[in-house]
Amino acid sequence: MTKPTRENHREDVVGRANVEETPELLAYYDELDALEAGALWTVANKIEPWQPKSASVPVLWRYRELRGHVLRSVDLVTPEKAGRRVIYLSNPGRRDVSAAVGWLYSGLQVMNPGERASAHAHSASALRFIMEGRGAYTIVDGHKLTLGVNDFVLTPNGTWHEHGVEASGSPSIWQDGLDIPLMNALEANFYVVHPEGGQAVGFPVDDMRNAWGNPGLRPSTGEWSKAYSPLFKYEWGPTYEALKRYAAATDGSPFDGVMMNYVNPVTGGPVMQTIGAAMQMLRPGERTLSHRHTGCAVYQVAKGSGFSIIDGKRFDWNERDIFCVPSWAWHEHGNSSRSEDACLFSFNDLPVIWSLGLYREEGYGENGGQQLNPS
Repeated sequence: MTKPTRENHREDVVGRANVEETPELLAYYDELDALEAGALWTVANKIEPWQPKSASVPVLWRYRELRGHVLRSVDLVTPEKAGRRVIYLSNPGRRDVSAAVGWLYSGLQVMNPGERASAHAHSASALRFIMEGRGAYTIVDGHKLTLGVNDFVLTPNGTWHEHGVEASGSPSIWQDGLDIPLMNALEANFYVVHPEGGQAVGFPVDDMRNAWGNPGLRPSTGEWSKAYSPLFKYEWGPTYEALKRYAAATDGSPFDGVMMNYVNPVTGGPVMQTIGAAMQMLRPGERTLSHRHTGCAVYQVAKGSGFSIIDGKRFDWNERDIFCVPSWAWHEHGNSSRSEDACLFSFNDLPVIWSLGLYREEGYGENGGQQLNPS
């Protein structure tokens, strides 16, 4: 029987491993294998690449194709049995960790009127971006938040949280975003179910929005020492109005158009320690220049239609579609409409990248700064 080829990532470059195999070395490697060890020079060029090599691939998940399957799950499983009735998004290069891209998870959750999922807490930080429906709500550590389409909601790590839809509402679907793969990679993930199954609402409804959601103003009695934002809900209406005002005052980013980051109103930093989020507007007919950076992102189309070119491949998107951009992948965006703006919500792992000093970015240097537009 032929012996499997041994891993040896040689490069004929000064400063890189380039050891030629000999019978003596191969026998030596076998001896190291028996000791659960190995020679670094056989894998050094693999584990220390010249630049990031993401295992993730760009993917576009079309809402019109997924929606029927998401709704069908209502007839197949209950929230009580499933824990959460969610269809998760699987990147072909990250199936082993159930990630949408990099170390980020995404899924589409559905609930019917009158349903309420039990409360739990976990190490993973989580967010919701509402896609459709009326009457949905989330309860976070006793604070009840009413939810509307395109609202952005936080359920930070360690908080008790649960979701439901009022009996007077309609079937509701939202995107869940979490850092579950990262927590598992760090071997730091804990999960606990609320001992009473659910929480009592201990504050006026939407109190955190009313206290912390006023631009340029901070409650005089507002005390907040936790690492995540106290503004658990960022509503679509004020966000869109802010984008329109900002568009009137700036040319925007050449790479992202008119873009604003969701922030912690106490610190001005990211909304959570491991997940950041943003909303960007592409003005009618706008096409951005291409760039790449460390850090991954999951995008959801909040408004309009357009396209993104990611590592040379074109993805045409419409409202509620979701797509991902892997780390260090060239990407640019375009608005297909000549009369209406388009808006993209995104969440990312940039707070981790920034905190570790690993952020790097560069613009595309050919073809006037844009990738060739595939047909």
